[in-house]
Amino acid sequence: MENEKKIWFPAKRYGWGWGPPCAWQGWLVMLLWLALLCAGACFMATRVVLFVAYAVVLSLGLIAVCLIKGEKPRWRWGKN
Repeated sequence: MENEKKIWFPAKRYGWGWGPPCAWQGWLVMLLWLALLCAGACFMATRVVLFVAYAVVLSLGLIAVCLIKGEKPRWRWGKN
């Protein structure tokens, strides 16, 4: 069982994607993402297009972390 990777983001029970983090590392990633998003909103308040691009880049980074450290995404109907 030592080969099994540690999951930070479990899959949602219904639908596609990930649910809330289940490890402290996942919560740290989420808090860092939120802090960077809020900081970007403060510094780029008047540059809407630049902020949207910044938010997209941050979100793509979060998705990449979820793909690497989360369960494999697939559509789920509530059954295992």
